[in-house]
Amino acid sequence: MIMKEKAREFEYTQADFDVLRKISNQYSGILVPDDKFDMFYSRLSKRVRMLGFTSFKQYCHYLKNNPDSEFTEFINAVTTNLTSFFRENHHFEYLSKTVVPGLLKKNAAHKKIKVWSAGCSTGEEPYSLAMTLKESVPADWSINILATDLDTNVLATAAAGVYPADRVTGIAEQRLKRWFQKGMGAQANKVRVKPELKELIEFKQLNLMQEWPLKGYFDFIFCRNVLIYFDRETKAMLANRYCSLLEEGSHLFIGHSESLHQLNTGFSLIGNTIYRKSTK
Repeated sequence: MIMKEKAREFEYTQADFDVLRKISNQYSGILVPDDKFDMFYSRLSKRVRMLGFTSFKQYCHYLKNNPDSEFTEFINAVTTNLTSFFRENHHFEYLSKTVVPGLLKKNAAHKKIKVWSAGCSTGEEPYSLAMTLKESVPADWSINILATDLDTNVLATAAAGVYPADRVTGIAEQRLKRWFQKGMGAQANKVRVKPELKELIEFKQLNLMQEWPLKGYFDFIFCRNVLIYFDRETKAMLANRYCSLLEEGSHLFIGHSESLHQLNTGFSLIGNTIYRKSTK
């Protein structure tokens, strides 16, 4: 039996897909495999419809000729932003039990902790970091969390700090009461992160493939479920750029499906997807 290709609202060809994924790769470094053909169609159809086009070829032409106005919309549509509070919880446990005690000794003179959540998506990771640090660092210490992402839409969600109530069902009741406010009335099915957490975090758009306007060292960096999208050469390049922003002995946390194995970087594996900058 021969299967008929499903009817599409807009004309969409392999050539269109190849143009779009090439543009995505050139800008973001992200590799787009062949099996994302249908995903690109479903993610971008809304833009094609909104702009009044009848084909993806028209959209490709528009994107190339109007990068200033359309490129952010394009990247926002095709990037994936799956996350949750305390995802890969062993990282946060290691942070509170091992990393923080070390930092309390190391940074005792200035009482400051500075960290980076690279690829922060809708904010669950940096807020989880903020909760962990507030619970394990003395009140008179300064905590600064830089949270960056390529996608401006998810950054807006992160900065607002408002989430559907089902997003926090896995958080312990005591922690939930301490760090979240329950919505009332029309907002009864939502929760809001308390201001004392939000004030620790600065949300910024950043393309990891471009210049990083960052100063000084971070005490540790979370870059989880980001490297998986890049080729081997780009992974090594990013890891070494992270390494340059960490002092010897500082930590890099990556995602459960990622590895720096056999890459020439300045890191040593010390735990489950936990790396430490090697000492000379």
